[in-house]
Amino acid sequence: MPEWHQVIDLAPGVADAVAAGRPIVLLESAVISHGLPAQLALDTAAELFADAADEGVLAATTAVIDGRIVVGASPQQLGRLTSADTVKIAERDLATAVALGQTGGTTVSATVAIAGIIDVRVVTTGGIGGVHLGAERTWDVSADLAALAAHRVAVVCAGAKAICDIPKTLEFLETAGVTVVGFRTDRFPFFYALDSGCAVPRRIESPHDGAQILAVKRALGQTGGLLIANPIPAHAALDRAQVVEAVERAQREAAPAGATGADLTPFLLARLSAITEGASLGANVALLRSNTRLAARVAQAATG
Repeated sequence: MPEWHQVIDLAPGVADAVAAGRPIVLLESAVISHGLPAQLALDTAAELFADAADEGVLAATTAVIDGRIVVGASPQQLGRLTSADTVKIAERDLATAVALGQTGGTTVSATVAIAGIIDVRVVTTGGIGGVHLGAERTWDVSADLAALAAHRVAVVCAGAKAICDIPKTLEFLETAGVTVVGFRTDRFPFFYALDSGCAVPRRIESPHDGAQILAVKRALGQTGGLLIANPIPAHAALDRAQVVEAVERAQREAAPAGATGADLTPFLLARLSAITEGASLGANVALLRSNTRLAARVAQAATG
């Protein structure tokens, strides 16, 4: 039995799918613990499972529950992630969380690492973390980028979170050897908005294209992952100028509020929701659902 069984629990359906080689998409859970209001987060999680099932794919949320890494967290376990004492767990924190018996939501970096361990090829999220605005002073760079460079996993997202410095994030990904493609777009998405102002290095037209790129990367022995940038559905997109203005305002409020480190992103997302009068929440849910459906199709193509 692989050593990871000592610390990772696969839900029965997940274990069966992994053993049979059926398509699976992994979901991060920091969006539940630290990204969305509690009830909206749980309702959205249920919608994502249903969206993947509509595509014929099993979606499984990763989390750490009482010191066990869980793949395929139950509704009850997801509910525990909404409590105030839940921790946010990046890849570097997995060993500590397990050893100390903690409960927490897994970020993209942790979820990508888990996917690499159990050989699931596709992860979906809203937006990856990136190089934060002002990183030339703070050195605040998300662990998501290092995880993408280290694991041969495809991540479907609506670009990097709008609170990030997109040009610097794309430069980091290039240097780290992460393949970046736009799904039916030549522009890198801006999370809540369609266009960040930056181009994508390559464009793909189908989920099959994404699956083929990942397969070739694996055949070549390349360790870096594949980032599939999927723009938010147009009907749900916010205006780019509105997003930029809201982010700048939220950034100005962060330092006086003492929001730094792991607390910064949740603070900024909460402030964006307030500043946009909830419009960012609706956009976030829409892009999560769109990304999950695309990820399911990529997973289907990768195992077909």
